[in-house]
Amino acid sequence: MRTAYSVETVRTAERELMARLPEGTLMQRAAAGLAAACADLLGRVYGSRIVLLIGSGDNGGDALYAGARLARRGAGVTAVLLAPERAHAGGLAALRRAGGTVTGTDNAATLIDRADLVLDGIVGIGGKGGLRPDAATLAEAAARTRAAVVAVDLPSGVDVDTGQVKGAAIRADLTVTFGTHKPGLLVDPAREYAGTVRLVDIGLELPEEAELEALQHADVARMLPVPGAESDKYRRGVVGIAAGSARYPGAAVLAVAGALRGGAGAVRYVGPAGDAVLARFPETLVSDKGPKKAGRVQAWVVGPGAGDDAATVAQVLEADVPVLIDADGLRLAARETVRARTAPTLMTPHAGEAAALLGVSREEVEGARLSAVRELAGLYRATVLLKGSTTLVADPDAKTAVRVNATGTAWLATAGSGDVLSGLAGSLLASGLPARDAGSVAAYLHGLAGRYAADGAPAGAQDVAEGIVRAWRDVRD
Repeated sequence: MRTAYSVETVRTAERELMARLPEGTLMQRAAAGLAAACADLLGRVYGSRIVLLIGSGDNGGDALYAGARLARRGAGVTAVLLAPERAHAGGLAALRRAGGTVTGTDNAATLIDRADLVLDGIVGIGGKGGLRPDAATLAEAAARTRAAVVAVDLPSGVDVDTGQVKGAAIRADLTVTFGTHKPGLLVDPAREYAGTVRLVDIGLELPEEAELEALQHADVARMLPVPGAESDKYRRGVVGIAAGSARYPGAAVLAVAGALRGGAGAVRYVGPAGDAVLARFPETLVSDKGPKKAGRVQAWVVGPGAGDDAATVAQVLEADVPVLIDADGLRLAARETVRARTAPTLMTPHAGEAAALLGVSREEVEGARLSAVRELAGLYRATVLLKGSTTLVADPDAKTAVRVNATGTAWLATAGSGDVLSGLAGSLLASGLPARDAGSVAAYLHGLAGRYAADGAPAGAQDVAEGIVRAWRDVRD
């Protein structure tokens, strides 16, 4: 599992480690890893042209020491200093001893244009807001160059703790981060600026509970429900799907499609699209008597394609089992009713739906996804899965790490894809997974399924549902 920690946590861990090490050891560890990553990216160091963009922070020192190492291997290294009087003195001395040169910003654009690699050491993890005008000019030049752009610890100009980008920022091809991932490297929009992320271990001792965590194959494999020898369809869990309408029968079909591939033993469908569901999935248990009389279920999914059927949403929310609320159900579910529930609740909005629930613009949610998902989870006392290019899953307990998932593809932005995700997550709830695990495992499998279904070309929601089986097998292998 990849974990990410806040600036405050990282700073504390750095201070504790530096107190036990000779002065400068931590920076040399970082510089060594940074130089190795740059060398790997270049392929051939000797004769390459490298430009260092140097601010006044410690990551400027990391960049200077790394530049010195590369200069000793035959690279032509030039450091562009934004604040010459505040640049790291030891790093500057090391670069000069190794044969590197130092300049101001006047001819920086020309140097960047001719470079093979640009190393961004402008602002470290203490930076807030976008870049200042002189640094923004360098970021623009770096964006135009054909050179590889490498960020030191994180791209300058992004907010390390929130993933927000409030102004000009460096767009990196590679970010070399030290000790641990930082939240801004995993959460959009900042994640888009980071490129590929390479973690360099510098020996930090970090708390067990992180601010963010990202599941990997092995984590998901451990959580997947697997039937035992004595399992039957009821022991495996039954998920109820209250979805669809005369206008949107397809939403019901797609939610059922996701649920049938989510590990539960049976799927009960309640709603006006029963004929359409049975025509596609005859194994579904269909009822027209409403959620209260549908029979036993271990979890409900409500809302996809529901239109204005507030009565069905209200009935489902009264059930003393886990409930997933999606799409129209998010609009129809009263906040106080959700807050009063004692059984787990999982809400699955996209950015527009989250914005409506929070009373803000969609742009505000997309620009501050991490704070938005945390706020929504607190307001509703529910687990919230915020869909998007990086899906976030937050519990109402603010001390619990937010899960982030990036297995998806832009091709998942297609009608009905979210209905499949809801059915899949609801099935995992019915099989016994806690809401946070059900949401994050579903997002992981759904993202992989989207990749397999698309394979570089457009894919529909039904293709995504079919891809879940392959994703499940891939994770288990």
